[in-house]
Amino acid sequence: MAVVSKLLEKKSKELISVSPDTGIRDAIAKMADKSAGTALVMDGNKLVGIFSERDFIRKIYLKDQCGKGVKVSEIMSAKLTTVTADTTLESCMNLMTDKHIRHLPVLAGDQVVGIVSIGDIVKFMVNEKDFLIKNLENYISGPGM
Repeated sequence: MAVVSKLLEKKSKELISVSPDTGIRDAIAKMADKSAGTALVMDGNKLVGIFSERDFIRKIYLKDQCGKGVKVSEIMSAKLTTVTADTTLESCMNLMTDKHIRHLPVLAGDQVVGIVSIGDIVKFMVNEKDFLIKNLENYISGPGM
């Protein structure tokens, strides 16, 4: 079974993060610049939350609070579900399904080493299956055919 560390090896090392005091507009601009749906909320090197498009839509936009000087810390998700590099991708998918979330920060101790999304996991698993299928096809057809 594949684990998170294998996925992280193939993924960009860049993490999109903001501080708890970052304004919502600035956080969304940073996320949009990187085509990201979430940003980790970091207080120095410590992960304190995650800010997502969903947080903005549900807690700001739908409540007509746009442009009111709201900071990320006021609406971020602070109750985090995290994984380690040794967590299986199947376990990640189960967590995401059970908790209705799409992103999991990856920690080594209390340090963030990455983040995985449901899209990352699906893409990784499809690529792994394609690789396995090609190898089986080559094995079945044998050399010289």
